[in-house]
Amino acid sequence: MPDRIEDLGIGRSMVSDLILRYLWLHGSGTLATLHDVLKLSFPVLETVYHQFRQQHVIEVKGMLGNDYSFSLTTAGRALATARNEACQYVGPAPVSLQQYHEGVKAQAARVRLSRESLRQAFHDLVLPDALLDQLGPSLIGHQSLFLYGGTGNGKTSIAERILRIYRDTILVPYAVEVDGHIISLFDPVVHRTVETINDTLDPRWVACERPCITVGGELSASMLELRLDEATRVFIAPCQMKANNGVLIIDDFGRQMLSPRELLNRWIVPLDRRVDYLTLASGMKFKAPFELMVVFSTNLNPYDLADEAFLRRIQTKVLVDDIDASVFDQIFQRVMAANHVACDLGCGTYLRERCVAAGARVLRACYPMDIYKLVKAISEYEGRPMRMTRAMIDRAVGLYFTKAVE
Repeated sequence: MPDRIEDLGIGRSMVSDLILRYLWLHGSGTLATLHDVLKLSFPVLETVYHQFRQQHVIEVKGMLGNDYSFSLTTAGRALATARNEACQYVGPAPVSLQQYHEGVKAQAARVRLSRESLRQAFHDLVLPDALLDQLGPSLIGHQSLFLYGGTGNGKTSIAERILRIYRDTILVPYAVEVDGHIISLFDPVVHRTVETINDTLDPRWVACERPCITVGGELSASMLELRLDEATRVFIAPCQMKANNGVLIIDDFGRQMLSPRELLNRWIVPLDRRVDYLTLASGMKFKAPFELMVVFSTNLNPYDLADEAFLRRIQTKVLVDDIDASVFDQIFQRVMAANHVACDLGCGTYLRERCVAAGARVLRACYPMDIYKLVKAISEYEGRPMRMTRAMIDRAVGLYFTKAVE
């Protein structure tokens, strides 16, 4: 926790503006409330407090225990109003862009994996050793990963569980300052906080689990750039910046609002050099770290989506192939056991046969769970206990597969 303004990495004016805006918004404050909201140390706050008193920006209203209660003077309110028009951010003080670069680089993921430890990470999936042996090297290197293969084979399930290989925590700043502008970075939806007992930690950083963000068909070009909140004049970090030191999953790659070529052109440099380039509203460009694992998941032909130059920058391409009968039966048994479903003998084999008879050209890993959900819905609709029988499988398969219309 820096005890001097010079050690914060941001300008003195930025600190002053945060305090002015807080007092303008709340009417009054104490050193303790400023410490809680702005995440600045008491020595830093006391320095600005004495400066403001000498400049007649604030006036003391009284004492709260050993703390001062103070508010803005008329001159202070005029100054705060002007600063509030430029930006309305009132929250934890930002870190500098350089500090953010150094923090992200220092926390680059490093893992040790074996086939057994990887199997434990994917314990709730049925994955053959050959597939694990392809995933392992990519995950150790924390490089980009391209998962491809037929629909329903578990690509998304695999991608979503990659985060399990990390057992450590990271520090994420609430906000980053760039050229006098504030970029809001910490997102409670994305960053899951963890308890820490380190009293020396700079409170402008939050201890979190490594993040995992999934974007699908809604991905647009604007989501990859800074977004300026017109009301507050605060920039919101794009998804890849929020995912730093973690995983970003591009699900159903090739079906986004953003065309594959646009996305690949946008990221061909970041994937290669681990640095992204973002632009402020003023037009100023700056470097942002791109220290994350990007996982592309698609059921389309990779060569229909990307050229050789881009595919070369994705270090590993893993085919999640169609499953065989033995894997299908294992998945079926796991689904039944996990959901405590009473099941007639031979239902797994019968389901396989019915899927093929209904027109399935190959067995999909998703079929057992999807059919279970349909049987459960039928049972609830008819008010009967849940049980997997041949008759119920017939009804569920009839609802699940599309019939040709003459």
